[in-house]
Amino acid sequence: MAFIRSISGLRATLGDDLTPAIVASYATAFSSILPAGPIVVGRDGRPSGVWMQDVVIGALRACGRTVRCIDLATTPTVQLFTEHSDAVGGIAITASHNPAPWNGLKFLDSGGVFLDADGNAALWHAVDTNAPHLSSDQQSGIVEMIADTTTQHIERVLALPALQSVPRANGECVVVDAVNCSGSYVIPALLEALGYTVVRLYTDGSGVFPHAPEPLTENLTELGNAVRQHNAVMGVAVDPDGDRLVLFDEHGQPIGEERTIALATAAALTLGSPGAVVVNYSTTRLVDDIAAEHGCTTYRAPVGEINVVRRMQRENAVIGGEGSGGVIYPACHAGRDSVVGVGLVTAYLRHRGQSLSHVCAEFPQYAMIKTKVVLDDRDRLAQDLARVASSVQGAHISTDDGVHCAWSDRWVHVRGSNTEPIMRIIAEAPTHAEAEQLITMISALING
Repeated sequence: MAFIRSISGLRATLGDDLTPAIVASYATAFSSILPAGPIVVGRDGRPSGVWMQDVVIGALRACGRTVRCIDLATTPTVQLFTEHSDAVGGIAITASHNPAPWNGLKFLDSGGVFLDADGNAALWHAVDTNAPHLSSDQQSGIVEMIADTTTQHIERVLALPALQSVPRANGECVVVDAVNCSGSYVIPALLEALGYTVVRLYTDGSGVFPHAPEPLTENLTELGNAVRQHNAVMGVAVDPDGDRLVLFDEHGQPIGEERTIALATAAALTLGSPGAVVVNYSTTRLVDDIAAEHGCTTYRAPVGEINVVRRMQRENAVIGGEGSGGVIYPACHAGRDSVVGVGLVTAYLRHRGQSLSHVCAEFPQYAMIKTKVVLDDRDRLAQDLARVASSVQGAHISTDDGVHCAWSDRWVHVRGSNTEPIMRIIAEAPTHAEAEQLITMISALING
C-alpha cells in the first residue's frame, strides 16, 4: 500500500489508497485552481484507467468544465493537445513506469507542462482544505470526444523541419515493445509512416503488462531476442505512458538509456536549428560533447521534467531531456516524448547512413554508476551534502539539486530522493574504475 504525491503528480496503489473519492477530490481541486476553459483528459491504457477516466470526467463536469477526452493516449499526446489548443489544463491518467497495482494522475498547466512547485502547492492546498466548489448549473459541463489523436500526433512529428530533408526508410524492420500500453499504436504507426516495417511485440493496447513495465535492460530480454530473430535494424521500447524511449541496436543489445537523449541531441543540432541544450544534473556528459561539436552550450537543471522544461524556456533551448530516455523537443511540444524521440533518432540514422551500433561506437565513451544509500536519519541529509560540497577539490560545484561536482571529463551527483528515504549517488567517468573511485570518495565523505 502506498500513496505518493510529488512534483510528478499523484501515484497510489489501487484499493484503499486510490479510491474514486480520492480521484474525484484531486480532479475537482485541479479545476478550482484553473481559470475558465476546457481541460484535456487521457489515460495510459491500464485497465484501472477506464474507471478513473469516468470519475475524472464526471468530477470535472460537476465543476461545470468542458472536458476534451482523448481516451487511450500517451502522456505526450495529452501534453501536445493541451499546449496547442485553448485548454487551460490537462490530466494524464497514469502511474508512468510503476507496476500494475499502481495508477495515478499527472496534472498539466495551459502550456502542456507539469505543474511546478507553486502549482502543486496550490493544488495540494485545494485538496487538503476541500476548497473546490461544484457547479449549480443543472446542465453541468460537457464532454467532447477527440478522435484520431494518434494521427495528429504523428503528423506533427512528420512535419518537423529536422525530419523533412531526410529520405524515408526502405522497409527495414523495427521491433516495438510498448508494454501493451499507450504507445501501442502511435509508435508503430509513426515508424510505418517513416518507411519501416514493424514487428509488434507487445502492442495490443490492453494495458496488461507482459513484463515489468519500466524499460530497463533486465525487463526487455524478449525485445533483444526479437531484434535478432527478425534481423531488425533496431528495437524500440517505451514505458506505459510513452514519455521514455529506450533503444536496442541491430545486434539486439541495449545501447543504454542515456544515449537516447544523446542521439536526439545530435539529430536536432545536425538536422534542425543550432541552439542551447538543457539536461538534468544526472544526465551523461556525452550530451555536452555533442553540443560542443556544434558550437552549442549545454545547461543543467535539477532532476524532474518540469525543472528541465523551465530551464529550457529560460535559455530558449532547441533540445533537452533526461538520461532516463526522455526527449524534449519544443518544436513539437514542451514535454518528454518517445514519439518525437523515435522520429529524431531514426532520421539521424538515415542521415548518417549507418547502423545504430556504429553511430554509438563513434561517440565518446563513458561509464556511469548509479547507487543509493538508505538514510536512517533523513535530518542528516543536509549535513552530508554540505560536507560533500565543502570537501571535494578541483571541481565545479553546483548545489541546485543536492551537490553536483564536475571536472573536465567526469562528474558525480549526490542528492536526496524526492519520494524515498534514500540518497542517490551517480557518477560518470571515462572508465568504470574511475567512476567507482568517485563513488568511493563520496561514500567516504558521507560515512566519515
